[in-house]
Amino acid sequence: MSTYVLLPGFWLGAWAWRSVAADLRGRGHDVHALSLTGLGERVHLARPDTDLETHVTDVLNLIRYEDLHDVVLVGHSYAGSVVVPSVADRMPDRIDRLVFVDSGPLPDGMSQSGFVPPEEQARNAALVGDGWRLPPPPWAELAADVPGVTEEAVRRLVELSAPQPWATATAPVRLTGAWEELPRLHVLCSFGLEQLKARAETSPAFRHMTDDGLVFRELPSWHWPMVNRAAELAAILDEVV
Repeated sequence: MSTYVLLPGFWLGAWAWRSVAADLRGRGHDVHALSLTGLGERVHLARPDTDLETHVTDVLNLIRYEDLHDVVLVGHSYAGSVVVPSVADRMPDRIDRLVFVDSGPLPDGMSQSGFVPPEEQARNAALVGDGWRLPPPPWAELAADVPGVTEEAVRRLVELSAPQPWATATAPVRLTGAWEELPRLHVLCSFGLEQLKARAETSPAFRHMTDDGLVFRELPSWHWPMVNRAAELAAILDEVV
């Protein structure tokens, strides 16, 4: 049996991991899916100053108060880029390995908003609701041609997604390098390994995704594989341990 902590990306809560978590529990694992502050069932806690540090503290407290050890720390998208390495950097003795779902750890000093092209940064800034919240994307439009994404899945995404506190995107990640000693798996979904290698040649944001000794699994899909390829994703997570 292994202990998993599953962290969702922008706009999502623990609910997005439901099928993956159920599959892993069925395999005998201990699974903790966490809604970060301001999202999921904790949407009422969102504030203008909810930032990356808030979300890192969410995870550190879960590990501490649940007395978790040898954790397989799984982060999707934003959670993988900045939350997972931040937690592992501060509590490496509690972590067994890191899993990045369609994401990778950003270098020290970079923010999630700095990862996207300037034109997307400008578009995101213009869409921030009330000056501090980024509304969810048009799920039906994004899912229109994606195999396996049902109408029910789109309905849940529309109903349960919450605006992302914008400070979580603009706060830079601060790392000492302690996290780099831990084993890492990258599950590539919206881009493959060859695309990753090409991007890494020109963008510093992908630097840590080409470190020596990394393990990769390709799961071709859209950016949210827990929605339409939950069984395959759970099998990969089970395999890694």
